[in-house]
Amino acid sequence: MPRTPQMSEKGLTLVDAINEALYQEMERDPRVILLGEDVGLNGGVFRVTEGLQKRFGPDRVVDSPLSESGIMGSSIGLALAGMRPIPEIQFEGFMGPAFDQFVNHAARFRNRTRGSLTVPLTVRVPWGGGIHAPEFHSDSPEVMYIHNPGIKVVCPSTPADAKGMLLSAIRDPDPVLFFEPKRVYRSFREQVPEEDYTVPIGKAKLVNEGSDVTIITWGSMVFECLAAMDQLPDDLSVELIDLRTLNPLDTDAICASAEKTGRVVIVQEAAKTCGLASELSTIIMERCFLHLHAPVQRVCGFDTIMPYAKLELQYLPDAKKIAEAVGAVAAY
Repeated sequence: MPRTPQMSEKGLTLVDAINEALYQEMERDPRVILLGEDVGLNGGVFRVTEGLQKRFGPDRVVDSPLSESGIMGSSIGLALAGMRPIPEIQFEGFMGPAFDQFVNHAARFRNRTRGSLTVPLTVRVPWGGGIHAPEFHSDSPEVMYIHNPGIKVVCPSTPADAKGMLLSAIRDPDPVLFFEPKRVYRSFREQVPEEDYTVPIGKAKLVNEGSDVTIITWGSMVFECLAAMDQLPDDLSVELIDLRTLNPLDTDAICASAEKTGRVVIVQEAAKTCGLASELSTIIMERCFLHLHAPVQRVCGFDTIMPYAKLELQYLPDAKKIAEAVGAVAAY
């Protein structure tokens, strides 16, 4: 939506930036259509699509039935017919009923048709924990989709990246799963360019340059890592990389940093076993082994189901756990 002077002065939240990207792309491209549960009249469960149905009408901002499989199947059909659908799945845990449509169909059409058909589909999904939500509302299931060829997986951490990466995703010819870290939806504001711009999919961001230890993370954990760095000795130089795109990975940036520092800590919200941190550790071992001065450390959630609100923050990596891992790697 057009910004108010107050918004321009204070900057945008992640919610504001995503809403602005959707508004601008719907203005620019009549093929863009939104659909999902409560995305229209109510503006979505987190009000990310607020005001868009009023501007573009119920034919382009469609309140769907409560059926994730139906939302995904309809979106795939729209994409194959030449539209640019953007379905919203209310929470990451609700992707389960849509998994078959997304992984077995949307992800495979390019290969199935030998490139004659693609599925330009952007699936928006609130992601991750830290807001004390009920069961199925706080998981980090990114690895289940990264493992499947044919799907790009994006998880920006800042408003500026969210706007630019969402515009890139909508214009991409293939399916993009756009995870939005709900913990930072409204936690801070930053200045975001008002004009049309894109942030490339597949490029990590160097958040902080350092020479002693590399931290690699994504989503809301970027801010836990920044908090951890404040707890470390001033003479310990830490490099922080925000992956932003989880598939395809920016392996060049990952390995360049690992080779420079020789010490790596990987932080993820998800359970430890078979998570993305495991794959990153393997990549670093295979490509950077002779440059390493210490084993790669992982700071992760536990191999349990995400607990209810009372224990949720004990499950998630925090600044203290991250600082301890960095200190251990530095002292190895």
